[in-house]
Amino acid sequence: QVQLVESGGGLVQPGGSLRLSCAASRSIFSFNVLGWYRQAPESGRELVARFTTAGTTTYADSVKGRFTMFRDNAKNTLYLQMDRLKPEDTAVYYCHAITITDFTSHWGQGTQVTVSS
Repeated sequence: QVQLVESGGGLVQPGGSLRLSCAASRSIFSFNVLGWYRQAPESGRELVARFTTAGTTTYADSVKGRFTMFRDNAKNTLYLQMDRLKPEDTAVYYCHAITITDFTSHWGQGTQVTVSS
């Protein structure tokens, strides 16, 4: 059973920064897709950033130039560095992965990010 555990959310003022972490229960190389989604109140879940094993990295237009996704393979951890945060970035952020062997989709429990003065 794959587990993805997010951490690092919280309350931050506009213009501030946060770093989210997603610790996976198995090697990151077990996944062919890794990424972050978010869901604001009364909105659907939307893609924030995503890696694929094909070498593609995708960012939502709304976060390009402000958010950076990276990983530590040795720690089986995915990160999302969020800079110049805006109130509209307020949402629950979810880690997402798809396993290579059976293409099963896995989600973390989510971590709340609130951008407010």
